[in-house]
Amino acid sequence: MHSFLKNNVFSISFGTSLSKLAGCIRQIFIAAAFGVGVTYDAFNYAYIIPGFLLVIIGGINGPLHNAVVTVLTPLNKKNGGIVLTQLSIKISILLLGLAIVVYLNSSAFIELLAPNLSYEAKSIATYQLRILTPCIPLSGFIGLSFGALNSRRKFFLSSISPSITSVTTIVFILFSWILNQENSSSNSLTYTGLLAFATLSGTLIQFVVQIWEINKIGLLRLEPTVQKFKYEQRRILKLIIPASISSGLSQINVFIDMFFASSFQGAASGLAYGNFLIQAPLGILSNALILPLLPKFSKLRSQEKTRGIQKKLISGIEYCFLTTIFLTGFFITFNNQIVELVFQRRAFDYLAALKVKNILIAYAVGIPFYLYRDLLVRTYYSIEKTKFPFRLSFAGIIFNVFFDWFLIGAPIKNFGNLSPYNFGVVGIILSSVIVNFIVCIFLSFNLSNEDINLPNLELLRKITLMFLASFLDSTICFNFFKTRNNLNSNFGEFLLLLFGSLTFFVIYFLLTKCLKVNKFKIHQKSSS
Repeated sequence: MHSFLKNNVFSISFGTSLSKLAGCIRQIFIAAAFGVGVTYDAFNYAYIIPGFLLVIIGGINGPLHNAVVTVLTPLNKKNGGIVLTQLSIKISILLLGLAIVVYLNSSAFIELLAPNLSYEAKSIATYQLRILTPCIPLSGFIGLSFGALNSRRKFFLSSISPSITSVTTIVFILFSWILNQENSSSNSLTYTGLLAFATLSGTLIQFVVQIWEINKIGLLRLEPTVQKFKYEQRRILKLIIPASISSGLSQINVFIDMFFASSFQGAASGLAYGNFLIQAPLGILSNALILPLLPKFSKLRSQEKTRGIQKKLISGIEYCFLTTIFLTGFFITFNNQIVELVFQRRAFDYLAALKVKNILIAYAVGIPFYLYRDLLVRTYYSIEKTKFPFRLSFAGIIFNVFFDWFLIGAPIKNFGNLSPYNFGVVGIILSSVIVNFIVCIFLSFNLSNEDINLPNLELLRKITLMFLASFLDSTICFNFFKTRNNLNSNFGEFLLLLFGSLTFFVIYFLLTKCLKVNKFKIHQKSSS
């Protein structure tokens, strides 16, 4: 059993699963405490800059993490410790300077990120951003230590470490409820700094835990060796900079969406809740469908087997759309049950649930194009053709700005709306759907320039039949379960969702089999 627990794959999977579970529970507590009110709306804007650095710089598989793993793995403990300590000091000083700039200009940053927020929301966001600024220098060491721990095969701690902030937030909310029990007139927590202090406390605890573990394994070396290992430090920085730019491009679209969302009260909160529900199954699908294909693409490319890449990619595309179209139909059919079961309690009232349900449906429409884009981009990178998707990322940013603006009415200050189409916060999500769709088309057709020719008409026919199967399945299940949608208990809602999910899956599986667009086999006997 001991050897099993030390298995790398098990450690990573188990730690990541616990972190995801903690994140899910944290989001449920936040919904119950703050709903889609002004405090959580403001927090989503205050967290943009610190959160960007914690994810891009300080996250697992972020640029710092990957660069440190690459450089430190072949070094011995002493030399690796010297490189890590010197680089930690330099990056922390750089990020500390950035944190001071953000703190002193927090009001200006919030005005830039969310110009249309109410005065109250801007004030709260500014206050929260000042609390969160210490997270900026901490993000550097956290990212470095993730890489250092993994370079020494300490996978479990780096996988479970992100859950510390989630658990800390849950504890803060629980204590606030206990301390405010006498205030029974309101279900919503009113202290505006709670989430910011909880996030900062969790980040500090994560920092202390990781620095203790780094010291324990001998990688904390405070020695006067400033001139040593400059080459290794330069290698890490060379790997960090382009990777940070590439990772940051996708985050720019998040900034753009949040900029336009500031025009709508509760939009930032609603987007956070809806995106949370979508990202969990998307992450699982991405790991299950795309990651196994990439090593195969790289191997086939090294053997100059273009036809092999083409065959594997076509198969991957079919499975990508088969699964994501299923998810689209599922979320649209059962959005009521999902939102009510996961979020609707205390401060998260009926109106909040209604807003998030509409957002969830809009997100669900874009699931197939989101994952297909991910598959195509990673395909280009696996065959080392990175220029075209990189340039297309810049074009996607311009498209996103235009469609965000156009789908919320094309507002111009002092002139009103130029467009009759104002879809509100849903328009911002639909903008991303349209942009991903356009990018997917360009990426698909450009593959022919890399000698990978997709049977586009045949794929379109199969995808259309998959959408038809999902539509029929959704219609059947919606009409059957809507008469049973008046259960008053969470347990009843859970059973309904569970039975509905199984029914939806079985009908979809059978329909896609009948339409001959489903190659998936539940059970396959090996021939003797």
